[in-house]
Amino acid sequence: MIKKVGDTVIKPKHRASCHCGAVVLELDLPNGIVDPRHCDCSLCRRKGAVMASVPLSGIKIVQGENVLRLYQFNTLTAKHYFCSVCGIYTHHQRRSNPEQYGYNVGCLEGVNPFLIDNVPTNDGVNHPADRNDS
Repeated sequence: MIKKVGDTVIKPKHRASCHCGAVVLELDLPNGIVDPRHCDCSLCRRKGAVMASVPLSGIKIVQGENVLRLYQFNTLTAKHYFCSVCGIYTHHQRRSNPEQYGYNVGCLEGVNPFLIDNVPTNDGVNHPADRNDS
């Protein structure tokens, strides 16, 4: 868990927004940034975001629900949300754990995700849900 990024202290209630400000989220981050990561699936490697996780109850859309757009592919399990005005990915309901949202750490106000050391990359190309182990 990360409670401070650079000079920014991660607050228990932290705001996040897209680039144009049309979408504003409030995140419950009582433990700071939990499980920051990249993913190398076909979508994530194109967006290049550092993501972290919160329970589904951990994100509240404060503004801009009407401009959020949903994108799904492959198994249609994950739900990826982005601003239809500026195109920024804000969050997604995770495929590997549908009880959680992944969120774009770069959308957190005052946080530079490039200051987080040693962000691992999850193997989304070989996602466990794609394996046929039977």
